[in-house]
Amino acid sequence: MSSRTVIRGGLVITASDEIHADVLIEDGRIAALATSGSATAEAWSAERTIDATGKYVIPGGVDAHTHMELPFGGTAASDTFETGTRAAAWGGTTTIIDFAVQSVGQSLRDGLDTWNAKADGNCAIDYAFHMIVSDVNQDTLKEMDLLVEEGVTSFKQFMAYPGVFYSDDGQILRAMQRSAENGGLIMMHAENGIAIDVLVEQALARGETDPRYHGEVRKALLEAEATHRAIKLAQVAGAPLYVVHVSAQEAVAELTRARDEGLNVFGETCPQYLFLSTDNLAEPDFEGAKYVCSTPLRPKDHQAALWRGLRTNDLQVVSTDHCPFCFEGQKELGRGDFSKIPNGLPGVENRMDLLHQAVVDGHISRRRWIEIACATPARMFGLYPKKGTIAPGADADVVIYDPTAEQIVSAETHHMNVDYSAYEGKRITGRVETVLSRGELVITEREFTGRAGHGVYTPRSTCQYLI
Repeated sequence: MSSRTVIRGGLVITASDEIHADVLIEDGRIAALATSGSATAEAWSAERTIDATGKYVIPGGVDAHTHMELPFGGTAASDTFETGTRAAAWGGTTTIIDFAVQSVGQSLRDGLDTWNAKADGNCAIDYAFHMIVSDVNQDTLKEMDLLVEEGVTSFKQFMAYPGVFYSDDGQILRAMQRSAENGGLIMMHAENGIAIDVLVEQALARGETDPRYHGEVRKALLEAEATHRAIKLAQVAGAPLYVVHVSAQEAVAELTRARDEGLNVFGETCPQYLFLSTDNLAEPDFEGAKYVCSTPLRPKDHQAALWRGLRTNDLQVVSTDHCPFCFEGQKELGRGDFSKIPNGLPGVENRMDLLHQAVVDGHISRRRWIEIACATPARMFGLYPKKGTIAPGADADVVIYDPTAEQIVSAETHHMNVDYSAYEGKRITGRVETVLSRGELVITEREFTGRAGHGVYTPRSTCQYLI
């Protein structure tokens, strides 16, 4: 038995087009598009018809950077794969790429198996994995080849967090050389963690313990230096590079220079760097702890460079780095010592709406919104055109979006499993109304109608965004 759905009367927006069209969905995939009111569209019959008049019809968002259930700093991210993917669906995201973790002394396979077990049967939307590589050795390098063949085609390394995830330049170079051979993409957390640890120690010795000092010791210059170094190591290895959560204008400048040289170097930023700043980190009564993440929030004057990078495509993707910790009992672990505050912010539910607000505010166009939130992350990580667009043959991951509805972001109404919102009280124009994942209704006119276990693991091809 085939199942058919028709979405009628909406403005279909993809990274390349805006067209008034009806969309025919059959057996979980986009079957056809036809001009609204045309004979072709009028002839379609279906078990379900969705009226999208006055609404946008957009691809489901692809959030290429989340951390569900991540152990960190003596605690763990507060969203499970079940709660986190449900919240993602509420926010119009229909695919996440999370990070499986290799611990030092462990194989990549052990880490991947652990994360598969966490996610399997619990996700409301589709999911995939990157692999965090914490222990580069000959066995790890061989495993990287096997994982690429299986559809885990990206590997994250850290120039930060000595003693936890940190890799030195030699380990990074070896992994980059391997990815140059096997087609994998190295993702880099670019901060000089060795130097930062010195500054942390010195700040605490001076009695500078409040959350705002987290931002002061993780200096923009140390993000820029690490970004530059990662680019040069990738150049030596002949490998592409994707720099995660870019927050500083000096780091954007390094990426821009590399791209002007024609290198396969890519950058991601996150909503927190576009909408929040060190003013939030400085909030009194330890409230600033809510905004501790790494890379850290920067002074507001960095935001213009990030928006410009998104417009000029020197930054290609906006992901969330969703890694929530509750204020009570988790962020509070760092009272009296900012270095003990778990690093991470909640945001998987807010990304699509915040970026639509950026359209309203004139920072980006509607098509660029879809490009940086849906199409490019899908292309960057080997999911396109299955994900990230509305075209015949694509998965029917579709969002009906009301561009005129108004909402106020609040922890009282969000669906993430965390006791605060990083954007509390922010007024936004635009709201998700209905969400389909592979043709199944997950959000139906602002009601959750999905289920844990609908989301399936999705293997990926290699990067489709190389120059």
